[in-house]
Amino acid sequence: MSDNYVSQIVLTINGSDYEIKSLDHTMKTGRVVVKTMNRAGVPSGTAAGIEEHDLRVSVAIPKTGEPNWRAMLDAKITIEPVDGGGKKESWTGVSLIELGSKYQLEGEATRDLTLSALRYSSSE
Repeated sequence: MSDNYVSQIVLTINGSDYEIKSLDHTMKTGRVVVKTMNRAGVPSGTAAGIEEHDLRVSVAIPKTGEPNWRAMLDAKITIEPVDGGGKKESWTGVSLIELGSKYQLEGEATRDLTLSALRYSSSE
């Protein structure tokens, strides 16, 4: 059953890779409703906007070598299928917006990062 799922998500900062425990992606199209005065009293349509990519990522805190998250600019996050199936997804131009920490009784401590990406690409 494990052959049916994508298994590796990597955050790359200045050539160093960090494994991601979880990733949530939200894409906003930037489209807005165009409201005009007309007889029907309904909007005329929509106007194109600028896409935004918001990411929420959890990363295990390493014992040594934790990056300076505050200085993170132009990082890259990639989801890669291990055995060639599925599609590869990448976000580039990734920058830190917000940083939090989570400590639990079970499991390792994590950093919770809210990130913004400039570009998204997908390929098979």
